[in-house]
Amino acid sequence: MQMILEQTVKACSPWCTTGKVASYIPELGKADTMALGAAIADVKGNIYTAGDYDQLFTMQSISKVVTLSLALMELGEEIVFSKVGMEAVADPFNSIMRLEMDKPHKPHNPFINSGAIVLASILPYSDNDAKMDAILDMTRQLTGNTSINVNKEVYMSEKFTGERNRALAYFLSSTQGIDGDVEEILDVYFRHCSMEVSAKDLAVMGATIAEDGRNPYTEEEVLSPEICRIVRALMVTCGTYDGSGEFAVRIGMPCKSGVGGGIMASLPGMMGIGVFGPALDYRGNSVAGARILEMLAEENGLRIL
Repeated sequence: MQMILEQTVKACSPWCTTGKVASYIPELGKADTMALGAAIADVKGNIYTAGDYDQLFTMQSISKVVTLSLALMELGEEIVFSKVGMEAVADPFNSIMRLEMDKPHKPHNPFINSGAIVLASILPYSDNDAKMDAILDMTRQLTGNTSINVNKEVYMSEKFTGERNRALAYFLSSTQGIDGDVEEILDVYFRHCSMEVSAKDLAVMGATIAEDGRNPYTEEEVLSPEICRIVRALMVTCGTYDGSGEFAVRIGMPCKSGVGGGIMASLPGMMGIGVFGPALDYRGNSVAGARILEMLAEENGLRIL
């Protein structure tokens, strides 16, 4: 597997030239377009790495897996899905139009920006710091990495340029979709998107979800099997924005992507895969990262769909 991963990353490197970094967040615009790395963590405790697997980047929308898992654990499925839907959407992840047109004005799923903002608002903790501490703790348990923290430069960059997310949040507030101080809710959202990980961290996180909530490296029971089942299902249908259908057909794995360039895949009972390549397609998914996953699926029988 080590040789296969190294060869796959090398073969997919030219795809980095076909994408663009997420320059609408200034700090993300500084990323190296040609950076590319991957890691595989199987449920037996083996880890394989290649390329820039240890380079740190921010989770961005991959962190929505954490907030969904935490909300389900603390509040339960009924409450969570009374606030956000579980349906795929053909619109961009930050669409205002769809949220405004639909009645009731309920986000389609927890993996688009409006859905994640709603989840940030309902997490049952006393204040912002307590919410963020719980999110960080969950992320560290899922990845087995106790050093994970928020990249302050990216956090501030998002906070001061996130006008589209502010528009979504204030619209949700105006329609009673969220309760509380909008700027405080957004602060939690911007902070959890700015948590910094590596491809290796994402691979272990994927393996933990693949193993029904048991981290195979720390042996800690982090989540229930039912929560992991829900998360994997939503990763298939909604995890890669409005490219989720194409991912399901081409790659055939439950995946969650982020505009920081990461993609986390989780293959039940088998492994987690983490890839990093900040050059994105027009939907916000890593171009070379997606190609790595596709090659692994096609050539090594890893497709589960």
